[in-house]
Amino acid sequence: MRSATGLTGSGSRDWIVQRLSAVILAVYTILILGWILLHPGFDYTAWYGFMMTLPMKIFSLLAILSLVGHAWVGMWTVFTDYITPTQVGPSASAYRLILQCTTIIAVIVFMVWGIQIFWAH
Repeated sequence: MRSATGLTGSGSRDWIVQRLSAVILAVYTILILGWILLHPGFDYTAWYGFMMTLPMKIFSLLAILSLVGHAWVGMWTVFTDYITPTQVGPSASAYRLILQCTTIIAVIVFMVWGIQIFWAH
């Protein structure tokens, strides 16, 4: 049975997406923290100059897309594991649908907003 709301339609592929996205986000975080530690007392101009280089814009885009995939797989897993008829009663499917739609809207809004921050300038 394929999931209608899972990211890839396969539990093993969703697992790979979540693990790969976690690695990308960890590397991105380490890079940002490393830059901050190597540039004490930096100002807006230095930060803007670093973040708006083409490699950082591309890596930031990859991080944003990774965050979207990671968040969706994680929230879908939580919703399907804990919003069940056993846990919340017969209206579990309706609650889960509302939560999943809200999450999808939020993730899309944050993704578009993040992309605009890096690529609209």
